[in-house]
Amino acid sequence: MKDLTTVANYDYSGEKVFEKAKDFLPINGTDFVELYVGNAKQAAHFYKTAFGFQSLAYSGLETGDKEKTSYVLKQDKIRLVLTTPFNPDSEISHHIRKHGDGVKYIALWVDDARKAFHETVSRGAKQYMEPTVFKDDSGEVIKSGIHTYGDTIHLFIERKNYKGVFMPGYVKWESDYNPGTCGLKYIDHMVGNVELGDMNKVAKFYEDVMGFANLITFDDKDISTQYTALMSKVMTNGNGRIKFPINEPAHGLKKSQIEEYLDFYKGAGCQHIAVATDDIVFTISEMRKRGVEFLHVPGTYYDTVKDRVGIIEEDMNILKKLGIMVDRDEEGYLLQIFTKPVEDRPTLFFEIIQRKGAKSFGKGNFKALFESIEAEQERRGTL
Repeated sequence: MKDLTTVANYDYSGEKVFEKAKDFLPINGTDFVELYVGNAKQAAHFYKTAFGFQSLAYSGLETGDKEKTSYVLKQDKIRLVLTTPFNPDSEISHHIRKHGDGVKYIALWVDDARKAFHETVSRGAKQYMEPTVFKDDSGEVIKSGIHTYGDTIHLFIERKNYKGVFMPGYVKWESDYNPGTCGLKYIDHMVGNVELGDMNKVAKFYEDVMGFANLITFDDKDISTQYTALMSKVMTNGNGRIKFPINEPAHGLKKSQIEEYLDFYKGAGCQHIAVATDDIVFTISEMRKRGVEFLHVPGTYYDTVKDRVGIIEEDMNILKKLGIMVDRDEEGYLLQIFTKPVEDRPTLFFEIIQRKGAKSFGKGNFKALFESIEAEQERRGTL
């Protein structure tokens, strides 16, 4: 195995930059994302109905788990696990009381969970779970894990010797209620919000401990409005399949979306999950019909978007009607839209993104996006 692999790094002047990402931790992709929630049964119904996820697996009292219930949902390559505790004094219950519903585990699919654990811990990671083998009649899954920002955990999942529906301890979830999918394909990136002054520390953790490289950096001049600002570093692994933007607040006249998140989540955590689609018009049309609420994009945004992004395949009138934003970089263009928070606390939300060659993150949309978020904050009285 090579010690180094080159990953492309793009800035927004159009210049392509190359950096070195250490290849000691090869990652195949995102295995699953697990949320701790107050009522997994009802949350699963919401994600099936509104987002088009499909029933996959279940664990709970009927499978011998006396501590918690978990529902596993799937849509193409995305696996979402929703977990609720039975014991009010458990660690899971404490997490929910403190944070509300939120992401606990970002599980990474690797070929060797033991090696991933030892490579990262030897470089300074705080261990969460030593490599542990879980077996059933379908084979074995090996799990290990390390701490990252806030209470968020990275699990390393090795499943090359497993043929079951999800992993040992789970059974197939049979359901008569199976709405169609909304065309979601895979996780494009996941964004973490951290306290002021912690962005560089967390970025260095990903660089030193996990061998990631800094793909793009945004400062408060890039991401700001009249009232608020934030800073961000996008970290990526060697093959580019895992991208973690890390945000921190910047000084502004009013409270930024990052500060609002930190206040209500009670610390650092995953702010949003960006999921990819091959047909964003279909996806958003379907999700709107199912009751998903999206941020409102001012109509004036579309007055200049053609001058900025040039010719695109989609009908701009349809994009305007649906509230889908467009941005372009030297590789192509992208289309994106953001949901409102998917729970009562203004914390976790989703981004829907379709890439038409673009490798960037929609810098040209930042001002309109954050003005839309500020309008929501003003209505909540938290700006």
